[in-house]
Amino acid sequence: MGKCHVKLGCDTEHVIQMKSAVSEMIDAVFDISGESVPVNYPFALWGELVRHVPELEADDSIGILPLRTTGSEAGMLLPKRAKLVVRLPSSLASYILALSGQELDILGSRLIVGNVKLREIQPYATIHAHMVVGAEDEVAFVKNVSAHLAELGIAASLICGRQNSLLDRDHSIHGYSLVIHDLKPEDSLRLQCMGLRSDRRYGCGVFVPYKVISDLN
Repeated sequence: MGKCHVKLGCDTEHVIQMKSAVSEMIDAVFDISGESVPVNYPFALWGELVRHVPELEADDSIGILPLRTTGSEAGMLLPKRAKLVVRLPSSLASYILALSGQELDILGSRLIVGNVKLREIQPYATIHAHMVVGAEDEVAFVKNVSAHLAELGIAASLICGRQNSLLDRDHSIHGYSLVIHDLKPEDSLRLQCMGLRSDRRYGCGVFVPYKVISDLN
């Protein structure tokens, strides 16, 4: 993902807000190798991360970006250059580094965690989340998200995507994919750093940038 060009002329307060948000949250980007993961992998993945880095458990601000996978009869296949991205406070960076070299057991699927790079979060006018937790009715979902953004003082446009769910014996999470566009740089950073709604540790409400809105389907 390339960096966006922030418009010149932002007032001092906005610049401070942006720098503060970037300094508080970062992405730890790990190389991973493995063949596949089960459809409901996020629950087991979080459990394995906490097993290796117990300091993650108590922090609800941490988000795990969904793995890029391809569905098949054998499960969710991982690409050769798969990445595990953990969004977390910079104060936990020294702990998360311990994941490099570890083996994760994801419901019988084996993932090897490789090298890591720490990456600052960049502001983009258009961001996307694979699933934001909310009402099962689409109209109610959009209404609730719009109201929440208004409470935060964020003016933007929404595109509600397909309905998604994460299910296993102990969890039942429902929501929609969501695009938020026409964001100011400082608001983009806020939403990426703080996420939206619950269950970010399972990949929900975690936003990533999109450069071109036509790529969002």
